[in-house]
Amino acid sequence: MSAYALPGPYARAPLRQRASSLALALAINIGLLLILMTLGIIPPPSQHELRGITVELIPQRENSAPTSARRTQVKQRQVEQTKPVPKPPPIILPVKPTIAPPPLPKNAKPWIEMSKNELAATDISTLPKAGAGSAGDSEIVGQGPNGEAMYAAQWAREPTDAEIGGYWPRNKTGWGLVACKTMPNDRVDDCVELDQSPPGSHLASAVRQAAWQFRVRPPRKGGRPLIGAWVRILIEIEDRG
Repeated sequence: MSAYALPGPYARAPLRQRASSLALALAINIGLLLILMTLGIIPPPSQHELRGITVELIPQRENSAPTSARRTQVKQRQVEQTKPVPKPPPIILPVKPTIAPPPLPKNAKPWIEMSKNELAATDISTLPKAGAGSAGDSEIVGQGPNGEAMYAAQWAREPTDAEIGGYWPRNKTGWGLVACKTMPNDRVDDCVELDQSPPGSHLASAVRQAAWQFRVRPPRKGGRPLIGAWVRILIEIEDRG
């Protein structure tokens, strides 16, 4: 027959039962504490008494060498700024020398004495006129088509009515003006029309076409003939009858 022994009152309770009892006791105490604080019997803890711990993290310095180098550069800049800047030397321009005329001797006259012949040589009325040239030179009366000098024509032989009549319009009176280049044997060539009267009468064209028969002496300059120079030729007919 098996025997079963009941646990006595002083037997040890298992660990789970002891933990449950401890939690229950703490819960009862906390509940009572909250009831007392709610009723104002136990004042709540003051917030001023709570003190926190402040932790300041200071970054670790990398190296003191760059800092010292920067300080050296700052000092150098300060020294350079404090150094006085030398002023440039003043620019002195050379003074233009003035030439003073020599003083006039005593009893000197303020005019120049000239003889009668010297006064006659200074007379501008005796100077040759523009275009006249020296003695024997042909008269310049204008400019040619390309700006060359143009001389007045001198006939070696005046043209006949037959030489002009074949080109002159019938029953036309007036004049035609042309410029031609002189050629050897008193001939002219390369004639161009300059002017005519009346306008639109084609008289300058008639003179230009008949010019191959003209005999004109070349102009002269310094005693020599100018072959290839421009001459001005004027043909005028007043009455065809």
